[in-house]
Amino acid sequence: MTYDDNNIFAKILRGELPTKKIYEDEYALAFPDISPQAPVHVLVIPKGKYISATDFGAKASPTEITGFYRALSHVAKLLNVEASGYRIICNAGPDSQQMVPHFHAHILGGRKMGHILAPKD
Repeated sequence: MTYDDNNIFAKILRGELPTKKIYEDEYALAFPDISPQAPVHVLVIPKGKYISATDFGAKASPTEITGFYRALSHVAKLLNVEASGYRIICNAGPDSQQMVPHFHAHILGGRKMGHILAPKD
């Protein structure tokens, strides 16, 4: 699969679409999810062109990988969910319901979480 430069996160990174920036550095951008699933629901995206966690792990430099995961930790602290607990979710591919083909992590918190997986059909 080839990276789609017209995906919504690419447009946000280029400044073509507005967002409320919660955190930004040279490696990552964090902003609220437009359809929150918890009281705290923030997306953290790397600034590079990566489709999924697999793509990111295979192609990102060690500095980009470290910078992205440090950004995740920093955002959790900014959101004040570190002490109470939070969940990080990265979806990859159609079976996971990945909606945007740009690698990203969801930070969810602000309430007690249920089980990760829905019951089988």
